[in-house]
Amino acid sequence: MNHGSRRLSPRIWQHDWLALSGLRRSLDEMLAEHRLLEPKPVIADFGCGDRPYEPIFKEAGCRYIACDLEGPVEIRIIAGQRLDLADASVDGVVSFQVLEHVWDIDWYLREAFRILKPGGWLLLSTHGTWLYHPHPTDFRRWTRPGLEDEISARGFTNVATKPIAGPLAWTLMIRLIAYREVLNKIPLIGPLLFAPLAVVMNLRAKFEDACTPKAIHSTNASIYMTLSRKPGGA
Repeated sequence: MNHGSRRLSPRIWQHDWLALSGLRRSLDEMLAEHRLLEPKPVIADFGCGDRPYEPIFKEAGCRYIACDLEGPVEIRIIAGQRLDLADASVDGVVSFQVLEHVWDIDWYLREAFRILKPGGWLLLSTHGTWLYHPHPTDFRRWTRPGLEDEISARGFTNVATKPIAGPLAWTLMIRLIAYREVLNKIPLIGPLLFAPLAVVMNLRAKFEDACTPKAIHSTNASIYMTLSRKPGGA
């Protein structure tokens, strides 16, 4: 499976299944609970990569605008420069697991704010806790209030935040990544041994996540997904 397919339809034998399945579930919940896909909005994906969630938006009849540094995109992102999108021209901006890789987050969030129509929304996810993973850079991790304040400081109004994978779960996920690195170095048998190990550890992580008190889970998550709005509109 390519990375986009893994994000859209994660499998339990993958090392990051709990994180990716949590992202997909939180995305679906946010879209449904806040009716973000009505009526068929124009959506810009900031840092789209291989566009893992594009099918969700296109199947809902949205116009999807792919934006990134490279690749087959509609809008080329050049760090620090104004995007080739008009002011107040889109209904929604999505940004999934990108903000930790951005050095100038002021420029990034202000560009999102600029192109949004009044009342438009920003749906953004990034890490609270995770291993260092440059792609090609990796600069930050957030606390929940820190992330919410970074976004609101650029003019947005916070609407909702969903934490994904609490501390009992993400400690297991990080250990699973370490086991994967070790087993992948063993020819033939290593990858075969990893799949059942991943299933067992992922099931344990899901169980422990369900047992984690909400007060701990909400402020010590591996990932946070936030929904914010640009003031104005109907």
